[in-house]
Amino acid sequence: MRATPVPETMLEAALDPSALDTRPVLGKGVNVRHGTILTLEDINVSFDGFKALTNLTLYIGVGELRCIIGPNGAGKTTMMDVITGKTRPDNGVAYFGEQFDLTRMSEVEIAQAGIGRKFQKPTVFEALSVFENLELAQKTDKSVWASLRAKLSGEQRDRIDEVLQIIRLDSSRNRPAGLLSHGQKQFLEIGMLLMQEPHLLLLDEPVAGMTDAETEFTAELFKSLARKHSLMVVEHDMGFVGSIADHVTVLHQGSVLAEGSLEQVQNDERVIEVYLGR
Repeated sequence: MRATPVPETMLEAALDPSALDTRPVLGKGVNVRHGTILTLEDINVSFDGFKALTNLTLYIGVGELRCIIGPNGAGKTTMMDVITGKTRPDNGVAYFGEQFDLTRMSEVEIAQAGIGRKFQKPTVFEALSVFENLELAQKTDKSVWASLRAKLSGEQRDRIDEVLQIIRLDSSRNRPAGLLSHGQKQFLEIGMLLMQEPHLLLLDEPVAGMTDAETEFTAELFKSLARKHSLMVVEHDMGFVGSIADHVTVLHQGSVLAEGSLEQVQNDERVIEVYLGR
């Protein structure tokens, strides 16, 4: 039986029923009554004898902004592949909320349940406008022509307008996505994820190749999104990590090496030895 971490608020609720969260279920039926949106326990993944993940255990809280760091080959990508259903673990427990067993779901089912993933290289429809990219990302018929021919409701148009404001691309709404800068394409893809209304966002090296100004805006954006979403950010830029992270997890050889604030993990002798190289 999997052991779900019980935060202090739940211990208080055990003594005082009035302390229970009155909204323990997120949209799309994701039960988070214990305050944990992602549970990974003793996850193992091997590829032709190579152990990519070894007894990996990790918990992400509701509304948390977690940064994952670690050297190349630490297992960061494989971990996200397990979460999104791209890779099946050899064994272990992976739950989204309290009831979604990720090891038994397809990639599409996981996305529909509320997990969105952004890869390092932005993937947008370059021939279409920024607005049309967001329109395509809606939870409707996913064929291109069906999406473009469908008439937007006022609510749908308002949502696109809202996302354009969030990602600061409102002035570029009619611009072909292919003409955007690298950073703007990253923002657009984040906007496309937001159109899916995910509860958990997985973001792989989101500020790679960005200007200082774009990196600063990304930090602001992620901190604002954490109010409504849970975020897992894989990143090598320690300055960026320090500016956004509630909590930092260091992976090494497929396992959690250390966790805590950035300052705590930077001062951890094990991290200094295997990651920071000092």
